[in-house]
Amino acid sequence: MSGIEKQSDKAGFDLERLSPELQAQLRPLYQREESTESYLEINKIHQGDARDLLLRIKPNTVALSIWSPPYFVGKEYEANLSFQDWQMLLATVVQRHFSILKPGGFLVINIADILVFKDSAMPRIQAEVISQRRSPVTREDVLNAKERHPHYNRYQLAELLGVSEQIIDRRLHGNNIRGGKSEVQTRVKIVGGLVEEWALNAGFYPYDRRIWVKDAAWENSRWASLSYRSVDEFEYLYIFWKPGVTKVDRQRLTRTEWREWGSRGVWHIPSVRANDDHEAKFPIKLPRRVIRLLTDPWDVVLDCFMGSGTTAVAAIKESRQFTGVELSFQYVELARKNVEQEMLQPTLPFNR
Repeated sequence: MSGIEKQSDKAGFDLERLSPELQAQLRPLYQREESTESYLEINKIHQGDARDLLLRIKPNTVALSIWSPPYFVGKEYEANLSFQDWQMLLATVVQRHFSILKPGGFLVINIADILVFKDSAMPRIQAEVISQRRSPVTREDVLNAKERHPHYNRYQLAELLGVSEQIIDRRLHGNNIRGGKSEVQTRVKIVGGLVEEWALNAGFYPYDRRIWVKDAAWENSRWASLSYRSVDEFEYLYIFWKPGVTKVDRQRLTRTEWREWGSRGVWHIPSVRANDDHEAKFPIKLPRRVIRLLTDPWDVVLDCFMGSGTTAVAAIKESRQFTGVELSFQYVELARKNVEQEMLQPTLPFNR
């Protein structure tokens, strides 16, 4: 059918019954022009750049897109990206989702803040890490010694106090005289504002956000800090809405599921213990929850950073269709293998 399909057929409502203002606003979103272009086949993992392949997905067909992009934290697969490159990549990917999502559908992005973001404008001041001191001499000790011997230089003060001249300078000025604070300082980069801006510019609206609480960091990480900064134990799920009628069906979950996680802003889900075949896998329960919450059986679920295929496997388990896009040929092969294995398995009840 060319032009505009009868809206009650596919969208579940009659566009003509809306106010003239809403009709004018929503009609372009439901427009479906015939095209001779070859669209990506569903229920397949496609190898290529998401920015290119998203243009080949049939408009208004994806009920849910859920993905976890590179976080700009130094992973091998993002080593060639500058911060500007990273922003342009994600902004473009978000923008190219708008035409392919069904009106009323959802874009869900799993991402975390950047905890060690280099900022050249940040003052280079060394912290006074008391707990790691090898010498008991304090700044007050040095100041008292200078008061008693105002003409002493740092070498004389060092000899008086039984420490190196480097410690004297560090206690007085907070810097190391063997080079000082030469490294660029790091800070936390709040990513949520960037994600919101990309989505709004693309035409989406923030609908919801969830917090995914993972394991306590010391259970599966060696990372620690000599500052007051916390280790990373949670990530975000930002949920964006494409304007249109959204079907709300409380029967998708049981009453217990609604109470325990469906209506909860914080989800406690253990992280993947063994990233032996991909360095940034998320647990399958994460996309399964989102898929069950926001889609119906046989809806199409998209992941444009497919990785090892977790989202596709989750879609299969929930009787949904999927489309996967992945840049790395190695991970495409891995995802296809995991999907093939899942297709051979009997469908199991959802593990809450």
